[in-house]
Amino acid sequence: MEFQPQTWIPPKSPGLAGDYAPNDRLAAAELWGVDGRGPEDVVVADDGWALTGLEDGRMMRISPDGMAAECFAETGGRPLGVELFGSDVLVCDADRGLLVVTPAGEVTTLCDGDGDVTFALTNNASVASDGTIYFSVSSLRWPLATYKLDLLEQSATGRLYRRNPDGTLDLILDGMVFANGVALAPDESFVLVAETGRYRIHRVWLKGERAGTAEVWLDNLPGFPDNLTCDGELVWCAYPRPRDPILDATYPRPWARRLIARLPDSLQPKPSRHGFVVGYGLDGAVVHNLQDTTGKVAVTTSARRHGDRLYVGSLSEPTIAVLDLG
Repeated sequence: MEFQPQTWIPPKSPGLAGDYAPNDRLAAAELWGVDGRGPEDVVVADDGWALTGLEDGRMMRISPDGMAAECFAETGGRPLGVELFGSDVLVCDADRGLLVVTPAGEVTTLCDGDGDVTFALTNNASVASDGTIYFSVSSLRWPLATYKLDLLEQSATGRLYRRNPDGTLDLILDGMVFANGVALAPDESFVLVAETGRYRIHRVWLKGERAGTAEVWLDNLPGFPDNLTCDGELVWCAYPRPRDPILDATYPRPWARRLIARLPDSLQPKPSRHGFVVGYGLDGAVVHNLQDTTGKVAVTTSARRHGDRLYVGSLSEPTIAVLDLG
């Protein structure tokens, strides 16, 4: 597929200052082994076991004390976002689409495309009380193996879908550069979706006078927003890394991004080992600013609160980080 970079002039980065001042609060987290790599998202079942998917396609259960990790299914692809779905697990598999995995390991595909459109990278989801699923498709062009090209290209094929209980799909927001994390408001009046490639989070209204309209909820963020979760009071956003001023400087210069795209993977820009998780109030105010500049907790792609613990996933690490918020 031909790489076709689009011109974009990003807003001046807010940097890591004020509400986003560097700290090492996240470094206090315990690291729990997952018997593999890349627990990109984590959800906690009612019995206290943490559920996650790994880069080799295995779905894992981690005991409440973090001492045991066991495989209960294999998706045959690359699981990313995970959500509880009744007694089952809803999985956004980057390669295979939207899946349901039973505790016994049975895997069913709910959807992997929309009509004649095939999803190149299914990413994250949130489930409503009636079983409606809101999920993101990061790209229609680039799969996970080459996801950096989507960020560099800025072609804006990312989408937010709604899968209704009867199985029908509604496209509710498109034109995003790498659509990513999805989180429903506590009263399900709106849904949030992260647009990683433009450093912002959108809000789509689902109820009330503004139903069907979209707006930018948070803009000019200090990093690449990844997965989103809502614990009923706060919206947790994981940033795999802070913004890179050198990368920002390439966006108005398509020729520079063509050069980067031609580099072998070993020379491609790598995420810095700077863990970064923020808990936002429903008004968008920063309530928790949790970072790790030491590199212990790194490439942070998800954060989910369960009780007094915050479970932090990573696209590439062999562990999940568990931080006591009590």
